[in-house]
This record gives sequence, C-alpha cells and structure tokens, in this order.
Amino acid sequence: MLKQVTPILLIAAVSACSSPIDRRQANGSDEYVLLESQPKLVIPQGLNQPKYSSEYDIPPVGNKVDTSLVGKKLDIRPPLQVLPMAEGTHVEESSDSIKVVVESIDNDIDLRSEMLDILKAYLNSKSIKMVKEDDEAGIIETDWIENQELIDSNLWGADDVYLVRQRYRFTVNVRPHGRSGNLAIELIDHEERFDGQDQDVILSGEDKRRYTVDMLNNTIAFMSVKRAQLIKAKRLKQSLGIDVSLVKAESTVDTEPGASYWLAQAPFNRTWDRLRIVLPEMGFEVVDMDSNKGLYFISVNDDSGFWSSLWNDNKLPLEQGSYRLRIEQDRDNTNTRIYLNDMNDEPLSNEMIETVYQTLADLMQEDRKMR
Repeated sequence: MLKQVTPILLIAAVSACSSPIDRRQANGSDEYVLLESQPKLVIPQGLNQPKYSSEYDIPPVGNKVDTSLVGKKLDIRPPLQVLPMAEGTHVEESSDSIKVVVESIDNDIDLRSEMLDILKAYLNSKSIKMVKEDDEAGIIETDWIENQELIDSNLWGADDVYLVRQRYRFTVNVRPHGRSGNLAIELIDHEERFDGQDQDVILSGEDKRRYTVDMLNNTIAFMSVKRAQLIKAKRLKQSLGIDVSLVKAESTVDTEPGASYWLAQAPFNRTWDRLRIVLPEMGFEVVDMDSNKGLYFISVNDDSGFWSSLWNDNKLPLEQGSYRLRIEQDRDNTNTRIYLNDMNDEPLSNEMIETVYQTLADLMQEDRKMR
C-alpha cells in the first residue's frame, strides 16, 4: 500500500538526505590527494632562472599530525567546545578532560546534592533511563539513548533510517570544603545501525569528544535554567521581611536580671544578610564584620544620623561611639538571637535594648523589592 504524502514531501523524497558519515566529509571529488608536486622548469645554460614566490608554499607538518587523514578521511566539522553557560560554572585552563567546574551559589544548599538532583532532573526531562545511581560515589550511568535520522524516504517500502545508540557515565566530584566541584562525562557505549544492519564503526578520539561535549553542553544548559530559578527564589526569599521579637531579661529572687536581646525568626545567614542592609538605615556605620564569629563592629556619629533620617524619623537614643552587634543561632536552628553590646563587649542596659527594638523591628519586617 502506497504512503499518502503531500506534493512537497514527494519532491523532497526524490533526493536522499546526507548520512552522518557524508556530513563529516568535504563535498566534491578528492582526486586532489593523488596530485604530485611538479618539478621546477629546466632552464638551459646561459639563461636566467625565473623568480619563484613562496607565498603559497605549504609548510611542513609536525610530528603529531596524522598524515593519513586526507581526502574523505579528513573530518571537516569544526571542533566543539565545553560551554559553561550556567551561573557559577567555568572550564579549567589547560584541561583536556571533558568536564566543567561548578561553584556553589548558595551556602545553604549542599553542592553535591544540587548537582546530582539537576543531573537526574535533566535525564528525566529527556525520558532517559538510568541504570546506575550511586550518590555516594557521585556516579550516574544512563541506559541506551537512541537517536534516529531519516536518510531516505521510500514511497513503496520502508524508510532508510540511521540509528545511533549510546550510553554515558556522569561523574560528580566535590572538594572536601564543599564550595566547588566538577561534572565530568564519558561515552561508555556506542552503536550505529543503518536500515536495520549493524555498522562496524570505530570511533576516533575526536568523535568521542564531540559526542560527550555535546551531551555535557545540553546538561549545562539545563543547569543554567535551574540555577537561575534557585537564584530568583533566593532573592525573593531575602526580599521578604523578618519578624523580630523582644526577649526581655528575666530575674528571680536569687539572681540578677540577664541581658535582653532581639530574636529574629530566620536562620543565621538570612539574618546576617538582612542586618547588612538594616544597620546603616538605623543610623549605624558598619566599620567591620566577622561572619565566622557573628560580629558586626558598628559606630554611631553625627554623619550616620544623616543616613538614618533618609529612612525613618526616629533618632537612635545611643551616645556617639563604637558598639558590637553579636548574632547567634538559636537552639532550634531556625531563629537567631541578636545582642547589642558596647565596645568592651558588655551588654547595654535592658532599657536601651528595649528602646532601640521598635526601630530595628520595623526595618527588619519591611518587605524589599527584588533587584
């Protein structure tokens, strides 16, 4: 039974498409490889030798060049390069391996887990099955990935189809400090079939590199989208206000009252980042900071009072001088304690902490526009 085709398809079916092998070869005849260099003209004695130009002389090839790759054996396709398009990715210089370096973009997210999750999500989006998942070793191996290409459409029989089947291994390595790692790829199996018949194909090193670089670039492109979503979500989260409550010092008959403090309903990192914005708005000048110790070294002076007037009408009831703002993760790991001390790291009076509280709470709770 004849296939029903449109006139346009009928015209297209008359000529066959080029095969993957044809596309790597130069068009036209390769008889030029049989040409030999012509000797110079023989000039009789008594006549002058003509001047020869060396402009078109072909330089000698190096020792590493395979001189057998000429004519149809020469691959004319341009080389593929690893494209680190995702945020926080780059290629190491002087590296011949097919991998991309990945930097952490969020300290709250485990880099190894992020890379493995993105890799699995990419394979699932392409309906590629995984035959091996070893999260501890950071290894994922795919099942057979099939790509079919129509070479010739036959109106009276079966179409000629070129089939390429491949399997890949992805390896995720993260350095001990957890802030950077790399994603490597390897082609572990390759088969080709034409019109149902297996093709005896031996891939060259360049062929393997082209296939693996192409697959790695597709994975990085997917990572670029996912990382952009993570960055946007983080900015949105950071733009939301943080509720801050005042914890007043308690005392008993037998003990002196402790120090009052502020309790932010957010983890340490988010509270730390928000305070970098809020402190200047309150009227403090941030002189120095140490995130490892949770310390802000701040001061109050006449100039800082000008900046605070831009955001609020309240003037800090603090004397000019230097202070320390210390933040600590609360026991539940979801809230953060904030202490305001003098330069000697002695707590300020509870009355002063309670007086400054409202200014801090208003600015911390304010939602910010995303940038």
